[in-house]
Amino acid sequence: MKNVQIPYELFMLLIRHYLVEDDTCLDEIRQGLEKKLDSLVQHELYGKFKTAPTQEEREKARQEYLDRRGVLDGFRW
Repeated sequence: MKNVQIPYELFMLLIRHYLVEDDTCLDEIRQGLEKKLDSLVQHELYGKFKTAPTQEEREKARQEYLDRRGVLDGFRW
């Protein structure tokens, strides 16, 4: 089982929402979790890019990683 680290502020917002039942922070929680999910997906794609068994799979993962990062075609190698 893998562990995932989140920022302290996001953790405190989650505690506030679930233990104190404060619904005013839902948008901040949603944004924080989406940011973390994007980071995890990018990390997974980068790992696949570095460890894929075939050149085609590595190139596909590299292109998808660069697309998600927003790197323009002119800046790619």
